Amino acid sequence: MRLFRRKNAVADPPDPRTAWPEQHVPEDPAAAAEAFWQGWFELLPLVSAALGEGEPHRVEHELCQLVEALHPRLHFSLERGRQAIYALVVTGQEDPEIRPFTDAWRAAGPPDDAIWEYHDSVPPVPDPTEVTVNLGERRIALADVRVVAQVDEGERVVDVAVYHPGFSDLDDVTRRTMTFLPLDATLGERLAAERLRRVETAEVEPAGAITLLELRELVRGLASGPDENVGAPG
Repeated sequence: MRLFRRKNAVADPPDPRTAWPEQHVPEDPAAAAEAFWQGWFELLPLVSAALGEGEPHRVEHELCQLVEALHPRLHFSLERGRQAIYALVVTGQEDPEIRPFTDAWRAAGPPDDAIWEYHDSVPPVPDPTEVTVNLGERRIALADVRVVAQVDEGERVVDVAVYHPGFSDLDDVTRRTMTFLPLDATLGERLAAERLRRVETAEVEPAGAITLLELRELVRGLASGPDENVGAPG
């Protein structure tokens, strides 16, 4: 289950001669966060009913309004939780200008429970090699993704080239999306933003490539501290 929207999406494109309307950004992130959670709990019975009946689109408009009022450049998703049944993700895609709003949102929110968990960035999936992305008639199994990782030990960051045998059948925009999607699924949005420096698409499988799970181990080792041994899995 995934409901992921850009908050300033509109049904019809504006007239190019018309200036794009200025979107309101709250002055006080804490107050905006409190207003969000008040609206969330008022809407929660409808959200729970829609999810229970497998029709999350029924509350899409109301959730878009709630998130947009918090900050117009935020994105959100409703997903299956890792520990709880459901997860609500509200993310600024690691934009530092928006981080105060996601920080305030998480600080003002309730603790996770058996039904809901809350994330202020897209979390990693438990095992990305079990994920298959459907692109029309094409199926991209992340188990087949291979990555070449070059570690900058001084900066503790990684440059990567991502390969999948199905990439050659994709258009440029989809190929770029599918280059980044396995990395976010493997590392989570925040760790990927912190530790990946240069990301490229490989046209042929490079020598010395590693799996996504090996990449996760490598990057988490970089993030754990300067005393860890750094190096690509052999």
